[in-house]
Amino acid sequence: MFQPHIPTDIQALAMIRRHLLPLLLVQLMLLPLAACAQSAAGPVEGQDYVVIPDGQRWSTADDRIEVVEIFAYTCHHCADFEPTLAAWKRKQPADVRVEYVPAAFRSTDNYARAAFAFGRMGVLDRLHGPLFHAIHDAQTVPISNASADELATFVRGEGVDADKFKAAMADPDVDKMMQRARAFAIASGLRGTPTLVVDGKYRVQASSHAQALQIAEQLVAMQRAARAAP
Repeated sequence: MFQPHIPTDIQALAMIRRHLLPLLLVQLMLLPLAACAQSAAGPVEGQDYVVIPDGQRWSTADDRIEVVEIFAYTCHHCADFEPTLAAWKRKQPADVRVEYVPAAFRSTDNYARAAFAFGRMGVLDRLHGPLFHAIHDAQTVPISNASADELATFVRGEGVDADKFKAAMADPDVDKMMQRARAFAIASGLRGTPTLVVDGKYRVQASSHAQALQIAEQLVAMQRAARAAP
């Protein structure tokens, strides 16, 4: 095996600086280009996403490409992600639908029930971010074991009918949605929140929120191309 010689005298060190430093600078300049080339190649199965066996979409309301965030209001990572995801959602084209699905592993999870009640009342997009803020920043809603009355107080403060909200939380249809959400999370192989699931087929794996959205966009493009193929 070749063993490089490492000179120790000053002249030799000067020679190394003169000849190798420009090469090192060129390599450093090329690193972002390499990262872009890897991104352009598309997401890597097993690294950037997992294929969900027999995966099913959350909603069949339309045939748009679905991006679901499985989240929890008590999760501080979800709270951090919320503004970025909301901005990303607003920029999506007409063939993409972004859904918020709570990780409802307990039927008594009032935070998850609140999300479904918001949806039934048509105020989910309006109250989603404010509830994260109330829990994690303002701390006007408890971060654990919030009662229906405590959540109703928050809702009233946002200008929504608190009695209708509590009735929606207790609706049997919400019980069914809680069961569906639990089954969806389990089928998706949920490992933690927040997690993005694309069209029921792919669970995104990422080390940052920005990377998660980048991978989701690539998977959406894959789905779009697959649907357009003859």
